[in-house]
Amino acid sequence: HPELSFYISSPLPSEQHCPLCGDKSRRRPDLKKSVVLSELVEDLKKTGLRAAAADLCSAGPEDVACDVCSGRKLKAVKSCLVCVVSYCEEHLQGHYEAAPLKKHQLVEPSKKLQEKICSLHDEVKKIFCRTDQQCICYLCTMDQHRGHETVPAAAERSQKQKELEGSRLNIQQRIQEREKDVKLLQQQMFAINVSADEAVEHSEESFTQMIRLLQNRSLEVKRQLRSQQQTAVSGLKELEEKLQQEIAELKRKDVQLEQLAHTEDHTQFLHSYTSVSALSEPTHSSNIQTAPLRYFEDVAAAVSESRDKLQDILRETEEEKLLLQPQPESRADFLQYSQQITLDPNSVNRKLKLSDGDRKVTFTKEVQPYSDHPDRFTVYLQVLNRESLTGRSYWEVERRGGVAVAVTYKNISRAGGEEECGFGFNDKSWGLHCYSDSFIFYHNNIHTPVSGPQSSRVGVYLDHRAGILSFYSVSETMTLLHRVQTSFTQPLHAGVRVYYGTSAEFVKPE
Repeated sequence: HPELSFYISSPLPSEQHCPLCGDKSRRRPDLKKSVVLSELVEDLKKTGLRAAAADLCSAGPEDVACDVCSGRKLKAVKSCLVCVVSYCEEHLQGHYEAAPLKKHQLVEPSKKLQEKICSLHDEVKKIFCRTDQQCICYLCTMDQHRGHETVPAAAERSQKQKELEGSRLNIQQRIQEREKDVKLLQQQMFAINVSADEAVEHSEESFTQMIRLLQNRSLEVKRQLRSQQQTAVSGLKELEEKLQQEIAELKRKDVQLEQLAHTEDHTQFLHSYTSVSALSEPTHSSNIQTAPLRYFEDVAAAVSESRDKLQDILRETEEEKLLLQPQPESRADFLQYSQQITLDPNSVNRKLKLSDGDRKVTFTKEVQPYSDHPDRFTVYLQVLNRESLTGRSYWEVERRGGVAVAVTYKNISRAGGEEECGFGFNDKSWGLHCYSDSFIFYHNNIHTPVSGPQSSRVGVYLDHRAGILSFYSVSETMTLLHRVQTSFTQPLHAGVRVYYGTSAEFVKPE
């Protein structure tokens, strides 16, 4: 039978008959396409493809389902803010074909369509109330939001979009700054490691040429170098980690803002904008030094220059060991070098009165009966302490009114004009003049205005060997007012200058 010829593929060995019509034939008929079976196969294929497509388009737990589909829900491809309904591809066609529906606003599928509807008036929230910073419907403007500043949500979105771009630009700038800081930190750590390694190697080579008596000193210098290296690198690594954390947080914030910037839904954008756009203050404000650290090289050079002289190497390495010690930073560090200053009665001006164990000096109109002495200041109301200061020292001065807190060489003139004997007006003295509302630092008759918090107590730190002189405003905290880096050629003395009606006391730091 022609309808079965689709299945005939081999010659008939003997007389056969068709199972449908019973026709007998010993000859193989001409093969023809079975129309019935062919259509049946095509129908089966189409049914299978539709079923497979339906499986692929079915809405999963994380998908937005079509609100129109009955039975098995398909994935929604758009949500209509006017209809407040989500549609699959098939049910969405009406919005593309019907003229009234073409004006509806379609957005990406959303599970939160109800949030876009006013719960009081059952209207779409198309207005933004700037007074209350929330989306409302047009009826709300005539109700509880009457008199408030309101704009269309699209207009507010446009403004916030500009602010968002500004925030992103700020984030990107901060990322670049932090990445630059990290690069500087990495360069410093590399320089420290290279300098330390070279210094250690050089020191070892020099010490191997010395006699056995110097072996203990060699090990001590090596330990100090490594300790300084570890301390320096450890601090920089900690700062690097903080900066990397801030960079990561800024990048995460930038991604959130980028995603928000591409949100089509104005209401969703405005709803999320406040929480997403807020930027935290930088967790860290860095002041990274870019000058190369050279004290490792200084130690190595000192050791190399001194290897031929036993007494010189002992003295030089001892001084360099002191230079390697870190400068104090906290108040506890400063207190390790605190000095109880005692004033010298032989240097005090006769219009100044000493009290409290020669630690306090007060202006007095009455001339004090001090004996003549070549160390006495005869013109200016000044006084020096008794003991000379070398090494590291820290002391504090409690003032009542305007005073000048100073250090000076002992050979400063005791008489003459201000340029000869005034603290800070010559090359033999350094003075911080403290007034009621300002500070001025003087040295060699050059004045430098100083800013800082006013307080009744001034702290002075001196590292004679390192040539460091620092002044601090002391209250609940210590604030650096001014620092001098120089080379002191003589032992120093602490001094103070008072004015009419003022006093100063050298107190024991606690």
